Amino acid sequence: MNKNELVSAVSEKADLSKQQATAAVDAVFATIEETLADGGDIRLVGFGTFAVTHRNASKGRNPSTGAEVDIPARNVPKFTPGKGLKDSVNK
Repeated sequence: MNKNELVSAVSEKADLSKQQATAAVDAVFATIEETLADGGDIRLVGFGTFAVTHRNASKGRNPSTGAEVDIPARNVPKFTPGKGLKDSVNK
């Protein structure tokens, strides 16, 4: 499912116009991005948790040349599914 299909599904399920559904979906994504960028996390009971984890700097290898490459430290977004989501997927 891509974003347009998600907007259509939200529009149908929530009885909203496509324009309203697009605004709602965009607002949810923007809020998640802003919260994670500020170092927070989002916990949706039964669905899952969006959080930021830190990866330390490490050494890697260029697969084509075999040369060693420095990989810088960075923060990465992480999603952990909740029990309700896992259960609905594994019916």
